[in-house]
Amino acid sequence: MDDRHMAEIIRLLEQELVKRELPIVTKLAEEHRDPFEILISTLLSLRTKDEVTAAATERLFSLASTPAEMLRLSEAEIQRAIYPVGFYRNKAETIRHVCRELIERFQSRVPDSIEELLTLKGVGRKTANLVVSLGFSGAGLCVDTHVHRISNRMGYVRTKNPEETEFALRAKLPPEHWSRYNTLLVAFGRNTCRPVSPLCSHCPMEAYCDRVGVMKSR
Repeated sequence: MDDRHMAEIIRLLEQELVKRELPIVTKLAEEHRDPFEILISTLLSLRTKDEVTAAATERLFSLASTPAEMLRLSEAEIQRAIYPVGFYRNKAETIRHVCRELIERFQSRVPDSIEELLTLKGVGRKTANLVVSLGFSGAGLCVDTHVHRISNRMGYVRTKNPEETEFALRAKLPPEHWSRYNTLLVAFGRNTCRPVSPLCSHCPMEAYCDRVGVMKSR
């Protein structure tokens, strides 16, 4: 694709997003913009459907809304609150560990830098970038499987994994698009630019896409 078309692609994706449900973490950010809730919700969302994440986040935060309050809950109580998110037992342990570190190392505040967030157990680059961008309006550029797949499918980058994609995008995607890029592509990837047999005939940016690797479409 011609890189000069990216601004138009972003505009088209914004129009598409109006028709779709926001990803749960983005929705929470727009409603509350609480970095702690965004952090915990993102940890819960890994390998879990949005509707399950949303319900689990609501149940958990009705019991505890700060790191100190969360540590007053037993691991079993957290497990019951977040079930049936994927790997709920491991996530309950991770949540307690993260809360303990936030209290001991960061005065109960969620750090606002990717580097510091990555020092927390269970926090990878996707989570750290999402917290920075949505929780602090910082220079986060979250890359998940949707962002990695679609960016390569369009021909905007040519990378092998999400981490490579993040740094390739940081080098060429205008910074004003960073915070919205994940939200736009997640919604688009779930509904139109699917992993298998994407709906190319319904794609608003078909004219700009190289369709790299697309063998079958609808």
